[in-house]
Amino acid sequence: MIDHVVINVRDVARSTAFYAAALAPLGYKVVKEYPGTAGFGAGPRADIWIFRRDPIAVGTHIALLCGGRSLVDAFHAAAVAVGGRDNGAAGLRANSHLDYYGAFVLDPDGNNIEAVCHEPATPAPAKGRR
Repeated sequence: MIDHVVINVRDVARSTAFYAAALAPLGYKVVKEYPGTAGFGAGPRADIWIFRRDPIAVGTHIALLCGGRSLVDAFHAAAVAVGGRDNGAAGLRANSHLDYYGAFVLDPDGNNIEAVCHEPATPAPAKGRR
């Protein structure tokens, strides 16, 4: 089980603003701040950290599990609205599996942040017989 992840960034203030807005639809907020770092969590404990430290490694890919497709949509919209670069709009990724619904955004440093839901779409209600 993964306890937390750390992403190296160039500008902590800029990245804190980005992640605070992008992760808000998933229930995350800034829960810890220290000089050169910020931690985000959906509760009192941070499980996503950003640090200002070298080397800055672009190409990091983090996938955040969401409880519904609407949360994936909301993440993508929020992240793009605060300057994230679209790296794959919300949608099905059948090459992974039939119910893989994900969205991808590049953060200010080029790291690939994904929101994903593995739940099937809610089926339409069955029509009654006449």
